[in-house]
Amino acid sequence: MKTLIKACVLGLLLMMPTAFAADLSTAKQQGWIGEQNNGYLGLVRSDAPADVKALLASVNAQRKAEFTQIARKNGIAEAEAARIFAREAVTRTSPGNYIQSPSGAWVKK
Repeated sequence: MKTLIKACVLGLLLMMPTAFAADLSTAKQQGWIGEQNNGYLGLVRSDAPADVKALLASVNAQRKAEFTQIARKNGIAEAEAARIFAREAVTRTSPGNYIQSPSGAWVKK
């Protein structure tokens, strides 16, 4: 079952950048948003422009839908699917971009 979960999570990782590749990458590189420890994107800086906040909301809505689908397929909680994704997202985050530590602090990778 864990292999199926990882395959689903990997599919989500591969799908997400294609939808907002340039904007998401740029927003991360500029330090506006980062990968939270719960599987969702978060605002690193509260003064982010409206278009960055809209991008964040859109990507998080897509992630939530995927986490729900993965959880149903695998008989696990949605939060568990999100946690698995969060671990994978941290490993795939580019150096210099922000990730959230287990304590909730933003740190540059």
